Amino acid sequence: MPSLTTLFPVLLTLAISALGGGLAMLIGLPAGWLMGGALAVTVAAMAGAPVAMPNGLRNVVFVLIGMSMGASVAPDSLNLLGTWPISLAALAIELVIIVAATGWMLTRFFKLDPGTAYLSSFPGHLSFVMGIAATGVGNSRQIVIIQVIRILMLTIAVPIGATVLPIEHFTPAGAGQAILSPLQLVLLALGCVALGLVFERLKIPAGLVLGAMAAATGAKLGGLYTEAMPPELVTVTFIATGALIGSRFLGITRREFAAAATGGLIATAMTLGIVTLMALGVAQLVDMPFGQIWLGLSPGALEGMGALGIALGYDTAFIAAHHVIRLLMLSFAIPAVVVLIRWREKRSQERHKGDA
Repeated sequence: MPSLTTLFPVLLTLAISALGGGLAMLIGLPAGWLMGGALAVTVAAMAGAPVAMPNGLRNVVFVLIGMSMGASVAPDSLNLLGTWPISLAALAIELVIIVAATGWMLTRFFKLDPGTAYLSSFPGHLSFVMGIAATGVGNSRQIVIIQVIRILMLTIAVPIGATVLPIEHFTPAGAGQAILSPLQLVLLALGCVALGLVFERLKIPAGLVLGAMAAATGAKLGGLYTEAMPPELVTVTFIATGALIGSRFLGITRREFAAAATGGLIATAMTLGIVTLMALGVAQLVDMPFGQIWLGLSPGALEGMGALGIALGYDTAFIAAHHVIRLLMLSFAIPAVVVLIRWREKRSQERHKGDA
C-alpha cells in the first residue's frame, strides 16, 4: 500500500484541480472543470507545491478519457465521413505552415538554435519530440517548456474563445439519456483497458486513450449499449485531466519558465491564429459546427481536446480521428525535419572550416 507521504501530493493535486474547476464553474466558464483545474494545478506547480500525478493514475485518466469519448460519439458519425477529406487536407496544410512559421520566428527573434526552435514548433507528439531531443538535438528543457505552454494555452483558449468566436454550445452527448449501470460500466472499462493495452503494445501514439475510445465506440455503434456515462464520473475525469495537464509544469523553475515563456506564448498565439483561419475556411465548405472543426484542427494533447469536445457536446469521433492523423503525419515529418537540420548544421560547419 502506498504511504501517506506518497499519497499526499496526489490527493493535494486532485484537490487543487477540483477547487480550481469548481471556481471556474461558479464563474460560468465553459468546460470549467477542465480549464479551471488545469490552471489551478499549473499555478500550484510553478509556486513549488508538491503536485504529483503518478504513471498509474495517469493511465487510469487516459482510459477514462477514451471511454468517455467513445460513449459520446455521435450516432451519425459514419454518415459524416464524406466531409472529412476537406478538413484533413486543411490539417496537412496547417501543420506545414505552423512548423515553418513558428520555427522561423523562434530562430529569427529568440535566437534559438534550429534544433530547439523546430522541435519546439511541432504541434504535438511530445514524447517523440522529447525522445529525439534526448539524443542531442536542441535544448530539451526549453523544448518541453514551450510545448507544455502550448498544451496549456490551447486548453484555456478553447473555452475563452467560445465567448468571442462562433463556437456553438450543444448539449453534451448523453444528457437526458439513461445512465450506464455499474455492471455495464465495469464490463465497458475492462474492454477499454484490454484494447488500450493492445494499442500500447503495438506502439500506437496515445495508445491507452485511443484503444479505450475504440472499444467504447465499437461497443456503442455495435448496439451493445446506448446509455450515457454517469455525469459524476465525467466530472471526475475532467478534474483528473486538468490535474494531469497542470502537473506537467512540475520541475520547471520560474527562471526556466521566464526564459522560454515569451517565445512559447508567441508561438502558441501564432498557432491559434493559423488554426482559427483554417477552421473558418473549412467551415465555409462543410456543414459542421465551427467549434468542432476548431477542436479537430487544434494541435493540443488528444486527452485535453477530447475532454473539451465532450464538455462542449461535439462529435468526439471527428476530433479523435483528426488528432490521430495529425500524429501520423508528425511521425514522418519530425524525423525528416531533424535530418534536414542535421544536414544544414553539417554544411555550416564545413563552410566555417573552409573559411578558417
